[in-house]
Amino acid sequence: MTMNTADTKVALVTGAGTGIGKAAAKALLKGGYNVVLTGRNLDRLKLAISDIGGTDNNCLAVACDVGKPDEVKKLFAALTAKFARIDLLFNNAGMGAPAIPMEELSYEQWMNVVNANLCGAFLCSQAAIRMMKAQSPQGGRIINNGSISAHAPRPMSAPYTATKHAISGLTKSIALDGRPFNIACGQIDIGNAATEMTERMAAGILQADLSVKVEPRMDVEHVGEAVLHMAQLPLESNILSMTIMATNMPFVGRG
Repeated sequence: MTMNTADTKVALVTGAGTGIGKAAAKALLKGGYNVVLTGRNLDRLKLAISDIGGTDNNCLAVACDVGKPDEVKKLFAALTAKFARIDLLFNNAGMGAPAIPMEELSYEQWMNVVNANLCGAFLCSQAAIRMMKAQSPQGGRIINNGSISAHAPRPMSAPYTATKHAISGLTKSIALDGRPFNIACGQIDIGNAATEMTERMAAGILQADLSVKVEPRMDVEHVGEAVLHMAQLPLESNILSMTIMATNMPFVGRG
């Protein structure tokens, strides 16, 4: 067992096997954090640790479906056994539903997105808050991945958009309720980071006017660096909301 030393902070990143989560884990590791990476695929998490230059001493891979309470309990038990505290939770895990008219979605498709995106963030935040309140020194930071969809939907994205709007409310509630316990909470809204999830944007994606257009993307490493910037602030300061996006993506404006 590798216990955490007093001067090394501990971060938990959900959805850490690929994309934004992996980039954030890499940035946090380089920033001096011990990092717990979680996601549904353990082999992918272990490969991610190797890719970002992690070791058995400073990283831990734990398979977890964050939408399931029992699995979240096991995740935090593993984190506690390895590192004994938590200083940062990055609620990044998420998924979308098929891009079909809302009335054609099944209840299961709706709930899969709600469980992953919203319930997962709630359950992990709940567990993290319990640890942050109880540990010494008390406190920590939670960062939620809100997405551009926390502000404006894409066509045929009701489940994803609804959960991301809900994340904005969860962020503010945690920020308010965490004040007495030195717990800060902020949200990062990300637009068109170049990951597997956004590859379709490079080929052309449906727009609000129902045309299909190629959208610019940005290096996902920039997102990881932004998460690290939010994380490294002293707890007396908080970035409540940050938007990082491909400069020329069609978000600001009409159409």
